[in-house]
Amino acid sequence: MLLKFVILRTLLLLQEPGRQPRQPCPGRYLAKLSSVGSISEEETCEKLKGLIQRQVQMCKRNLEVMDSVRRGAQLAIEECQYQFRNRRWNCSTLDSLPVFGKVVTQGTREAAFVYAISSAGVAFAVTRACSSGELEKCGCDRTVHGVSPQGFQWSGCSDNIAYGVAFSQSFVDVRERSKGASSSRALMNLHNNEAGRKAILTHMRVECKCHGVSGSCEVKTCWRAVPPFRQVGHALKEKFDGATEVEPRRVGSSRALVPRNAQFKPHTDEDLVYLEPSPDFCEQDVRSGVLGTRGRTCNKTSKAIDGCELLCCGRGFHTAQVELAERCSCKFHWCCFVKCRQCQRLVELHTCR
Repeated sequence: MLLKFVILRTLLLLQEPGRQPRQPCPGRYLAKLSSVGSISEEETCEKLKGLIQRQVQMCKRNLEVMDSVRRGAQLAIEECQYQFRNRRWNCSTLDSLPVFGKVVTQGTREAAFVYAISSAGVAFAVTRACSSGELEKCGCDRTVHGVSPQGFQWSGCSDNIAYGVAFSQSFVDVRERSKGASSSRALMNLHNNEAGRKAILTHMRVECKCHGVSGSCEVKTCWRAVPPFRQVGHALKEKFDGATEVEPRRVGSSRALVPRNAQFKPHTDEDLVYLEPSPDFCEQDVRSGVLGTRGRTCNKTSKAIDGCELLCCGRGFHTAQVELAERCSCKFHWCCFVKCRQCQRLVELHTCR
C-alpha cells in the first residue's frame, strides 16, 4: 500500500490510499486550525481527519507540539514551491487529497523530494520551538557544554536537534512502520524521510558571540544552531537532481533497496531514492495528477529548464504586453521614512501555449 502526505496548505498530515482514515464527524483537518490553541483538548485529536490511530495517540500526548508540526509542513510546502518554481513540475498544491496531487502517490523522484522536505520541515520546526521555549517537554540542548577543541566556550542555547529529529521520526514515520517496512514504497518513504532529517543534521552550524572590552573577542561563547531552512531546501534539491533509481532486493533475511543499474555506486543515507521514472509533466493528465505547463510563465531568453523552449515542451508560447506597477524615484525624508512614486512600465510576458 502506498503512503502519501496530506499537507493541506499549512499542515502535514498523512493519509493512506485504499483505506479511509478515522474521520469522526464533525471533523476538521489540522491545517484548518490557526494555532495550537485550537487543539486544547484530547477530543480534538479524535476529530482531526487524516490521522491513523497511532498518530491520534501521539497528538493526545503532545498537544503543544502539534502547532510546530503545522508550521513545519507550511515551511515544507513553501520551500518545495521555491525550489521547483522554474520546473515543469512546480510543486503545485490542490484543494483535495493528496494536496500535491497523485504525483506523490507514485514512486517518483518528485515524491521522494516531498517526503524528504516534509520530514525535514517537522524536525526543523519542532527543534526551533524547543529552543525558543515554546514547549515544556524540551528546551535547549544541554549536552553541548565545556570548552571546544578550538578553544571557545560552549554556552548559550544550542538547538535541540536530537528532540526535533526524534519527534519527526515518531510522528512522520509511524504509518510506514505500522505496516512493517516490507513493501518497496514503504522502504522508499522511510529512506527519504531520514534523508530529509539528515539534510539538517549535516548542515548544523556553530554561531558565536564575542565578549570583551570595546567589542574585543577576549572570550568567545558559541552554540550549535540549525541551518536556515532555505539551505536545507537547496541541499535536498541537489539530492533530487542526483537521486538514485532503486529496486527492492532480498539481502540476507531482509529486503533492501539497491540501485537498479548495477554500474551505479550504492546510495548513502543522505541521498534520495525513487522507484519509478517521472512523467514529463508537459500535458495535463487528470488520471495521473499532472497539471501540465500550459499557461505557465516562461523565460524567452533562457536555455535552461525555465526557458520557453523546454518549459513549454516545444509547443511554443504566447507573448503579451503587460503594464507593471512598481516603486520609483524613492527619496529619504528626515526623519525617518522613504517616499516613492508609483511608476508604470510595459513588460513582455511569455506564457506557454
